[in-house]
Amino acid sequence: MAFATRHFVRAASSDAATAAAKKLLIKHVTIIGGGLMGAGIAQVAAASGHTVVLVDQSDEILKKSTKGIEESLKRVTKKKFADKPEAGAEFIKTTLKNLTTSTDAASVVHSTDLVIEAIVENLEVKNELFKTLDKFAPEHTIFASNTSSLQITKMANATTRQDRFGGLHFFNPVPMMKLVEVVRTPMTSQKTFESLVDFSKAVGKSPVSCKDTPGFIVNRLLVPYMMEAVRLFERGDASKEDIDVAMKLGAGYPMGPFELLDYVGLDTSKYIIDGWHSLEPNNPLFAPSPLLNKLVEEKKLGKKTGEGFYKYK
Repeated sequence: MAFATRHFVRAASSDAATAAAKKLLIKHVTIIGGGLMGAGIAQVAAASGHTVVLVDQSDEILKKSTKGIEESLKRVTKKKFADKPEAGAEFIKTTLKNLTTSTDAASVVHSTDLVIEAIVENLEVKNELFKTLDKFAPEHTIFASNTSSLQITKMANATTRQDRFGGLHFFNPVPMMKLVEVVRTPMTSQKTFESLVDFSKAVGKSPVSCKDTPGFIVNRLLVPYMMEAVRLFERGDASKEDIDVAMKLGAGYPMGPFELLDYVGLDTSKYIIDGWHSLEPNNPLFAPSPLLNKLVEEKKLGKKTGEGFYKYK
């Protein structure tokens, strides 16, 4: 009888371990931040059948976000349901039904499976948010950041769920761009990682995996490339116009590096490179640019201000 009891206990423990190791099926998603990225993530999550709560600081911001999502969905349906307008209308209706909004993050995370943060690129602000939500979210809830340049590990360390924390870096515009970088820290559990990969696939994206290295994959390659283009121009080796033409016609890129810098925002690019330089001051790839610093100081930030490396009407 004692043997049978011990066998039962071992079997029960084994079953519990197996259950604990199972991936989390993410159904309910809370997205913090109603800007372009947050709204885009909310759209694709709701469109793929997830229950989504989009959170921001005011109802005014959330109304603007919801309107933007509706307009984006209309553009999607024109292509996806070109010959079936009724199906398109139903798709929009169902997607919006899956989406609600809130100005109180703490009150809506109590039943969520996944929290995705898409707020300002400021580590202190993000950490304060995660520290607060950690107190209210259920134990099973996974936290993820959409940051493009900050360390995921530092955010995870602000919580008590380091094993249930990772990066989900979507690309702008989210409804169109197929890539998601799934970032794992040294503490991210395999269960969490696989759950984030599965979620990325469920919203129609192609996930790639990366460790928590500065810039992950795309920006780690892209930002130094853009900075090297600026240095090439600073040295007088080639004009910015010729550099852009060369990379478009010679490498097949849709935009040249200076056009891309203006599109991304010179302040954003400077913020990223400054952050990486502080982490690795001896890495020449992360060296600051006097010209970029000057343009940002003059508030010439690219397309959004009407002037950066180029002028815009």
